Amino acid sequence: MFCDRTKEFLSHKNISYTERNVAEDESALEELKQLGYMTTPVTVIDGAAIVGFNEAELMKALGL
Repeated sequence: MFCDRTKEFLSHKNISYTERNVAEDESALEELKQLGYMTTPVTVIDGAAIVGFNEAELMKALGL
């Protein structure tokens, strides 16, 4: 649910992104673990991780 909201938000803002599905991609799951998270979505922008769908944090990180 929150993954879809994050993707929808980014698409509406014309922000390109790379989707990584931790259920299907073992390396994506390992990367998520290395970031210290076991929940999704985690959006990484310029090295900063935003957990869940947080529109205000996404806007801030994207400079919008």
